[in-house]
Amino acid sequence: MTVAQTMYGPVEGREKDAALLFAGIPYAAPPIDALRFRAAQPHEPWSDVRAALKFGPAAPQIATGGMTDAAPVRASEDCLTLNICTPALDGRKRPVLFWIHGGAYRTGQGAIPWYNGTRFALNGDIVVVSINYRLGALGFTDLSRFGKEYETSGINGILDQITALRWVRDNIANFGGDPAQVTIAGESAGGFSVSTLLGSPLAKGLFRAAIPQSGGAHHTLRAAASNHVTDRFLAALEANGTASADALSLDSVSTDVILAAQQAVCEELEKDTVAAYGVAVAPFYPAEGTYVLPDSPLRAITNGLNSNVPVLTGTNRDETTLWGYGKVDDAKLTAMAQRLGAEPTLVTYRASRPDAGANELMIALTTDHMFRMPAIRLAEAREQHGAKTWMYFFCWASRAFGGRLGATHALEIPFAFNNLDKTGVDIFLGEGPTPQGVADAMHAAWTQFIRSGDPGWQSYDSQDRATMCFDEQSTLQNDPNGTEREAWQGLR
Repeated sequence: MTVAQTMYGPVEGREKDAALLFAGIPYAAPPIDALRFRAAQPHEPWSDVRAALKFGPAAPQIATGGMTDAAPVRASEDCLTLNICTPALDGRKRPVLFWIHGGAYRTGQGAIPWYNGTRFALNGDIVVVSINYRLGALGFTDLSRFGKEYETSGINGILDQITALRWVRDNIANFGGDPAQVTIAGESAGGFSVSTLLGSPLAKGLFRAAIPQSGGAHHTLRAAASNHVTDRFLAALEANGTASADALSLDSVSTDVILAAQQAVCEELEKDTVAAYGVAVAPFYPAEGTYVLPDSPLRAITNGLNSNVPVLTGTNRDETTLWGYGKVDDAKLTAMAQRLGAEPTLVTYRASRPDAGANELMIALTTDHMFRMPAIRLAEAREQHGAKTWMYFFCWASRAFGGRLGATHALEIPFAFNNLDKTGVDIFLGEGPTPQGVADAMHAAWTQFIRSGDPGWQSYDSQDRATMCFDEQSTLQNDPNGTEREAWQGLR
């Protein structure tokens, strides 16, 4: 029996792929009944050995069938668990990778095969932790209007991550890890989470390095926007015949009813969030203005918070091909540029890509607005404090679906984890030779950064803008697509 001790009691793991896996370990009490919409609380201790042999349930969600959703979604509000992949239980102090899954803050789980940490454990002697956290309306509805006990309700999903980081600080030594060598990492909403943690004073000191992949520090809701989402959520519940005049009624509403109301709000507001509440951020994202996140993450980082933390960040060349925009003509493209306040920027894109059609220009414009420019703004915000930031640009193009995906959103994940052989990856690679060399290069860089805080190339600054472009032939380039970058000057 493979047993390790935690602050709550002993857990039993198992050997898997030459490493040790402990799955479904609770890091907080189940956020159900009277704890729903409240900050995570300590779990009750146990004395007998608790089985940690299978992954815990995901947070309640509406399945999307996304490219990383290969694992079945077994969901429950009793979802605050984490998973640990470790080389050995031998008392050594190894670096720790703390992975936060993506999914637009509405879907996902730590059990997805693309996040399997075995290669980091075996190739880099690294302990890998993946977590579940509250999602959607259950994790990010601001109900603070109902009393102090709900003051964290608009950002409980992030507070869950902080609670899990504290658990790692207090327990990971028993699993062969070093609590002083934790690197937080994530992609998409997981990357947004990493940048939000960089901007949270409550998370300070819980990690020594950070890897936000396709995730800048722009994606939080101001108080007015968050309150507007709450108004619409309560109205959707009322439309379903659910009393919502006080928070106590929400404690007894079924999960299915909450998810239905959440979906109704998203369908209503996501048609144009700028028009709906002033910012291009989706509903049920983290709310600013609490002790967890007193200010926007970007302003906190600009003011120097966590400037001692090395950061490796970057984006994929064709992020938004993953969801696409249907049939795009010039009118639709122009309307999008107007919505983003980027009409002059589109003029630059037309000039720099004279042979591009409307769809290609739409992908380039929206990819940069949503992902690349926030990553660059994060690096620029840190530079004035002498903070070290490294930039990457993932450019390997998928051959699947007639090549329409290109270097799409989330495609870099199995490369960084060196998991090209995991379930579902082949569908998004397409036919042809396995690009193992690209995976080897990325995995080695991520491993080196987790171990040392330096991935092995020149750090990013506003003079050279050195960027490692990962492709069949990976090269360090200064300011790739620089003319287009300059066209966003002064725009968020």
